[in-house]
Formats: sequence, structure tokens, C-alpha cells
Amino acid sequence: MKIEPAKTRMVAELKHSAPLLGCRFDPSGRFVFAGGQDNNVQRWNLVWGKKATLVGHASWVRAIAFAAKEKLVITGDYHGKVLFWPIEGDAPKPIKSIEAHDGWVRWMATSPDGKQLATCGNDGLVKLWSLPGGEPIRSFPGHGCHVYAVVFAPDDTLASCDLKGVVKVWNVATGAATRGMDASALYKYDPGFMADIGGARGMTFSQDNKLLACAGITEVSNAFAGVGKPLVVVFDAATGKQKHLLKPKEAFQGTAWGVAFHPEGYAIATGGGNGGALWFWSLDKGENVFTLKLPNNARDLDLHADGKRLAVPFADGAVRVYDMSPKA
Repeated sequence: MKIEPAKTRMVAELKHSAPLLGCRFDPSGRFVFAGGQDNNVQRWNLVWGKKATLVGHASWVRAIAFAAKEKLVITGDYHGKVLFWPIEGDAPKPIKSIEAHDGWVRWMATSPDGKQLATCGNDGLVKLWSLPGGEPIRSFPGHGCHVYAVVFAPDDTLASCDLKGVVKVWNVATGAATRGMDASALYKYDPGFMADIGGARGMTFSQDNKLLACAGITEVSNAFAGVGKPLVVVFDAATGKQKHLLKPKEAFQGTAWGVAFHPEGYAIATGGGNGGALWFWSLDKGENVFTLKLPNNARDLDLHADGKRLAVPFADGAVRVYDMSPKA
């Protein structure tokens, strides 16, 4: 799908009463799901705008993934619990529960063949589970601190990034770490507050499997208040070497919370801090070619299968859908 970043405009505003933390389009493209700070998951029908609330978590929800063949949505919360739900139905109820991690489940991803689920969390572990049953397969130890993101590549490679910006690439069959990448630009220890801040708040492989992006915060001057600048680190996935350090052209205080690659040759990220923004970079030169100011702090980003729409969850409780295609 041909896009024109400068033509990006909001086409739907899906409202909720609590701040939202993460969102994903379902594989069919009919729904968008969002997890929030009210411990619930919201599902909107993109055609009719009708909302359903999925109730079952006891803490905040950000991690969302899918088992497409079985038509299941899978969600993870800050208490370490993962719930399985039917995607459809007027009032979906959880059909399976897993005590996945000791502490926050920060991210989940489904393997390209739909047979495995990867999770990561504050216990420093990446874990692999079978789908659709949710049986444990193996753990991937070695990070040593909170693991912020885990993603599958199109070729079934598994990669994860922790609080200190250490990226590990794993052999899914054996559980061994095969190599690492350095995203430490996304990490700082603040001696004033004696606090660590960093990690990949967004992470993704490109569709052609050539690039890996980690999004977060850099140049932090105040860890307590999250004062710093957004940054997306792009790696050559084959060599593990940094290819681009993508920064906004205009001054922005805050964090890059979500990132996506578009097949037309763009990296796209959202940010939140002193307001919200949506950034587009050309991957040819690593230049910020367009910035769209957003109405509130953005918390995540997901690209629709049609290649022209983006969903962004906000701190004000809305999921806003943006169309990047040329106007008719």
C-alpha cells in the first residue's frame, strides 16, 4: 500500500474512560484491542465502533498477542498473569489463565507459524509457550534484569531487549543465545535518584527480516520524571551492527513508546512526554521526513495489515486510528 506520511490524518477516535497502555489490531483486521490502567482490555469493532470490555485481570494490561488460527486474543498484566480469550463474542470471558512471570508481563509475541507464544517480564526471563494450549516449552535466562520486549522475526528468529539495552538473539529450538546487539543508548543509571531507566518500549523486525528496531528514551537527565529524548535504534538484523539512530527533527521531551517498519521504506514511531507525536523516518538516509503532533501522550503503535492504517493508544483513554494513504 502506497502511503504519503504528510497526508496522515485521524479517521477514528475510540474512547474509553481510563488511560490505555498498549494496542493491537487482530489478525482479521476487524477489531482493535487495547489494555489499560483500569485492569481491563477493550475491544472495538473498526466498522461499527462498538466496544466490548474483557474483564479478568487484576492489574494493568499492556501486552497483547493473538493465536490467529484459533481466533484467540492473549493478554498479559503487571501481576505476571496471561489470559486467553475468544476474539469474538458480545462479552468474551477468559478461557485459560497462566501464571507466566514473577512480576510484570511486559511483552508478548506469537511465532510466524502460530504455534508458539513468547513472553518476557520483570523476572529477567523470556519464556516460550505452546499454542493454543499454553503449555510451557522452555525459559531463556541470561538477561539479568527486567526484559522489556520480545519479538519473532519472519524467519522464526526470537530477539529480546532488557532494561539496560542488551539485545539477545535466541535459538528457539535450544534456548541458547546466539548473539547480542548493543542498544545501550536506550539506558542510563541516574545517580541522583539511584534509578535505572531505559529498555525497548517498542521493538520490531522489518517485514523482509533485514532490520530490527528498538525504541525508547535516551539522554536522560531525570530518571524520576522521565526527562529525556526519544530514540529508535535500528540494527542490521544479519550482522547485529547499528544502522541508524533515529531522532526527531524538532525538540521533544519524552519516550518513543512504539515502532513499526512500513514496506514503503519508513520507520514509524510514537512518543509521549511533553505531549504526543508520530514520527516518520526515511530508511534510506535515516532522516525524520514528517512529524504529526498528537493530541495526548501516545503509549504504543500498531500497523494494520492493510498497510495504510495505524492504531495508537493514549494516556487520555482513547485509541485513535490514523490513515497514511493519499487522500482520494
